Amino acid sequence: MKHNIPSDRQSTSSFLGSRALLRAVALCTLAVALLPARVSAQRDYTADSIAFVNADWHADTLDGFLFLHHHFMHRQVFNSNQCFSVVEIPSGSPTKMRFVADTQMTTVADFATRHQALAAINGSYFNMRTGAPVCYLRIDGRELGINTPARNDSTYRKYYQYATIRLTATRRPRFLVPDSNRHAERALPDSNIMTAGPMLIRKGTVIPQRMDRHFVYGRHNRTAIGLKPDGTVVLLVVDGRHSREAEGLSLPELTRVMRWLGCCDAVNLDGGGSTTMYIKNRGNGGIVNHPSDNGRFDTAGQRPVANAIILTQTPSKKSSPTE
Repeated sequence: MKHNIPSDRQSTSSFLGSRALLRAVALCTLAVALLPARVSAQRDYTADSIAFVNADWHADTLDGFLFLHHHFMHRQVFNSNQCFSVVEIPSGSPTKMRFVADTQMTTVADFATRHQALAAINGSYFNMRTGAPVCYLRIDGRELGINTPARNDSTYRKYYQYATIRLTATRRPRFLVPDSNRHAERALPDSNIMTAGPMLIRKGTVIPQRMDRHFVYGRHNRTAIGLKPDGTVVLLVVDGRHSREAEGLSLPELTRVMRWLGCCDAVNLDGGGSTTMYIKNRGNGGIVNHPSDNGRFDTAGQRPVANAIILTQTPSKKSSPTE
């Protein structure tokens, strides 16, 4: 099914309730103004936002959520080719969110299959050699990872550890910016906590990013999670590292996209070769984006990861010792 996303001149009430993917063009000018001056001064992004809004998005309404996909192949967005996959979970959906992890790295598709997930994305950062989390992770009350310290600093957290996702009792995400002490999450009462980062948007305000590091200004595959004012949860994966098909996004560009999707809160998750989205009962083993670890623009390049975020409609079970 093809899905036309309305512009700001049409209804922007809800992705599911009408035909609106975005409230975004109305927010575009504000997003430009709030981004750091070094970024926003480069050029005007109104044409990009209009192209994003007016694209002929493929949309499927599934079990409690909406899946959307579009591949921009004529350099309409950020003067580049881009490929986006989006999941939206409305506030009244029976779909529940879970964090899952394992002591052995595995693919997002394997995590999803093991836990009978409806959908899944990769989660937070990890040591690619050992598989150990490098950001705080707590699942069902069990601490599985801590924020590893910066070099020569045992107290303060790293740049990519400044966003914390907490799951409520009803398995809905809530976001906070933790203080600089890397052990701050231990004081939180929640049973399920995942730290990643950086925070892109908090309570409608764009968070300025440090533009002195390639992690921020370089274009990479990206994975993000966000929240709209009406409680709708947004999961986004952006393909990258393919100059012809999909270049990927910088963090300021990712922030713009999350604003165009209507998010008032947004967090950057692990990206690069880890970026993966799974949808149950789709072709290609459920992989709907183009993971890049095999160097080809196909669905076969999944990277084994240490943790993931999954959607399920079944009551959450306690994690086994290896989760």
